[in-house]
Amino acid sequence: MEISGKKAIVVGGASGFGRATAESLATRGASVAILDRPQSDGKAVAAGIGAAFHEVDVTDFDGTEKVLAQAVDGLGGLNIIVTTAGGGIGERTISKTGPHPLDSFRASVDLNLIGTFNISRLAAWQMSQQEPVDPEDGGEAEERGVIINTASIAAFEGQIGQVAYTASKAAIAGMCLTMARDLGSLGIRVLAIAPSLFATGLTKGIPAEFASALTKDAAFPKRLGKPEEYAKLVTAIVENPMLNGQCIRLDAGQRFAPK
Repeated sequence: MEISGKKAIVVGGASGFGRATAESLATRGASVAILDRPQSDGKAVAAGIGAAFHEVDVTDFDGTEKVLAQAVDGLGGLNIIVTTAGGGIGERTISKTGPHPLDSFRASVDLNLIGTFNISRLAAWQMSQQEPVDPEDGGEAEERGVIINTASIAAFEGQIGQVAYTASKAAIAGMCLTMARDLGSLGIRVLAIAPSLFATGLTKGIPAEFASALTKDAAFPKRLGKPEEYAKLVTAIVENPMLNGQCIRLDAGQRFAPK
């Protein structure tokens, strides 16, 4: 699918992976809507790239449905959606004070997994209601859209204290193929990206010696990833219709150690 002229939504588009993706898609000629928290920089980021901004809390599932519908209406359709919103906590299965609290485990699952699936199912419905992209306009025959979610290499090598985060991200990776099969007859592709450590959020701007320690197990390059490198993979996924039903690692060959 050619990006130029397409309608794209980036959830979590105010910073990090999402911001780089929104900027990349807009530069390539897509009409973009950014969805992010009210306290984010989403409004300013959107203004800078000629995009729309919609406030959303992805753990408010009913509210997200309304906001997503508004964003699609504003764009006049939906061909591409990228979800990058998420987070995690650090708690072991048991600690000195007792077992892992279910409330905090459930909160991670709600944010990362349920939030992602909610957006995916809603986006898929919106895509299913529109005509396929015209092959002469840069699309595969009968292709309606592509859904790209964000997992983590912690889905495969979860570290000590990451049980809730790992469970939620592993589920995002695990549902790619099933969702792709569910939606294949409609011309909708589904993938996930599993990044390693990138210069976003808490790791953005950390001293070089700390960054080196965090990435010493990478094959090459031995550094933090850049948000733009995530955005480049999004571009490749959108433009290559043979990419579908899988979770793609973006990790410089890194495998997380236990801690």
